Amino acid sequence: MLLRLVHWGRPAVPRIVVGGLTALGASLLALAVPQVLRSVVNGPLLTDGSRTAVVEAAGLVLALGVLEAFLVWCRRTLILTPGTGVELTMRRDLFRHLLDLPVEFHDRWSGGQLLSRSMSDLSVIRRWMVFGLVMLCVSATTVVVGVGLMIATAPVLGLVYLAGAVPVVWLGFRFRQDYKVVARRARDQAGDLATTVEESVHGIRVLKAFGRGEDALGDFVRQADELRATEVAKARTQSRVTFALGAIPEAVLAVSLAVGVPLAAAGRVSVGALVAFFATAAIVNAPVERLGNLLAMTLDARAATERFVQVVDTVPTVRDPQAPVALPPRPAGGSLVELDGVHFAHPARGSGPVGEVLAGVDLRLEPGTTTALVGLTGSGKTTLLQLVPRLYDVTAGAVRVDGVDVRDLTRAQLRAAVSVAFEDPILFSASVRENVLLGTPADLPAEEAEDLLQGSLDVARAGFARDLPDGLATVIGEEGLSLSGGQRQRVALARAIAVRPRVLLLDDPLSALDVSTEAQVTARLREVLAGTTTLVVAHRPSTVALADRVAVLEDGRITGVGTHAELLATHAHYRYVLTAQEAVDDAARAADRRAQDTDVREDEERTADEAADEAADEWVETAR
Repeated sequence: MLLRLVHWGRPAVPRIVVGGLTALGASLLALAVPQVLRSVVNGPLLTDGSRTAVVEAAGLVLALGVLEAFLVWCRRTLILTPGTGVELTMRRDLFRHLLDLPVEFHDRWSGGQLLSRSMSDLSVIRRWMVFGLVMLCVSATTVVVGVGLMIATAPVLGLVYLAGAVPVVWLGFRFRQDYKVVARRARDQAGDLATTVEESVHGIRVLKAFGRGEDALGDFVRQADELRATEVAKARTQSRVTFALGAIPEAVLAVSLAVGVPLAAAGRVSVGALVAFFATAAIVNAPVERLGNLLAMTLDARAATERFVQVVDTVPTVRDPQAPVALPPRPAGGSLVELDGVHFAHPARGSGPVGEVLAGVDLRLEPGTTTALVGLTGSGKTTLLQLVPRLYDVTAGAVRVDGVDVRDLTRAQLRAAVSVAFEDPILFSASVRENVLLGTPADLPAEEAEDLLQGSLDVARAGFARDLPDGLATVIGEEGLSLSGGQRQRVALARAIAVRPRVLLLDDPLSALDVSTEAQVTARLREVLAGTTTLVVAHRPSTVALADRVAVLEDGRITGVGTHAELLATHAHYRYVLTAQEAVDDAARAADRRAQDTDVREDEERTADEAADEAADEWVETAR
């Protein structure tokens, strides 16, 4: 799994290798010090050697220490920058891939899981690449070289120390098996917790309105407790192996001391060799004790890499064709849109008849006309709209624009020709200007972009944006929640208009507007977007009446096409849909009237209370 990182880490490999070699050089220099001590003890200290030899040995040790510190500095300098570069590349590739993945993928994945993969998981991978990987290799090499020096210096003691490696290897294997599972669980739980925070923040108005803040807090605390328990389990697993990796070498040193002293007394091992052995063992023990932390870091990186590649290995189901074709020149009278035997089933609901949303839709949108799509809630109207710009791909059948199957076009070309305004408008944390011009070409001349901006705002009746604190440069906040629902819809509609598309798809984008404003917007749309073929999902009779034709979606099929008057006279299901919607509208209007009456009564009561308070104040003043 970790070898998958080579694809992104290849540019940094030279500097990481050089940095690793400098770290290894520093470690080997540390192992050279005991050998200097050995020569000093066996030489000038145990014989009549000169003071000069001791001073020279001390100077050599000092030089080795300074060189070791310099090499450690070189390691940090060489590795830090390329490590952050690898993290940047991986994060950029992940985000690019997320943008390329179809809506169907994002329907299944939570935002918190994707956020944790793009942030915390990549940080774990970067720390392992710049420190864990290098130090794991350096520590393993240091242990091997150190044990070899100990065997060469004092063979019997070296073999005793080597025997202590058997339980260490066994513990490392057990640790890997136990820690791998809990490390992955911890990262998944962290992603779930991020999702909870994200959903609660985005839905803060709902939580406050329904007084469910304590429930949200309870869910958060429960998930946080689960994550804490998993992290504690990780720490316990790691602490056990860390304790063992610290205790076993020290116990082996105690045994080596018990064996070595008699050997030195018998002259079978020199005093200098004994000193060098224990000095080398002290140096080797440090990387042995670090192995627990390094193994934990490696397994965390493996879990993070597994989660990362799980996303980047996802193959987009909506892709550009290998041999794309081009749309014909834009017709003067508008584009023709055809849906021919269209079937669609959401992948999450299965591909059989039960999960099928559209079961053979045949619909022809005549050039330059406005067609209203009418159906009951859940009939698949929004899904049908999303098939035209290939937010989803049809299960069977075809969608054609000006005679070209949309699957034969590149997504960029198709979506430049087709514009969508959704019922629930999503705006970005940017200025009004940037939101409205989002779909226009980046190289559009400034003067032309400004004309498009002003014209689109006028058509959508979104002139209120000019009166915001900073005018059109006002940053409207996350998802545009600083605006009212109607204001967000009008800005989103202006965004769809600014593209000047061949085909305009409107998913009831004016539901938050009153009938009068809706009529004004629609009239301006007809005037400005003459020659644009429009398909609008309609829920209100006022919207339907403004369309050239109406299509009725029933049981996954188009069961009627005609004018509003024709369908009222001939289509029973159409009358039923409009009647049901009128009942909903009447109920909403009645609720509004009741709310207004309540407000009037409250105002009258408040006025009476204020008058009584004023009379009481006057009486008190007169009494004084």
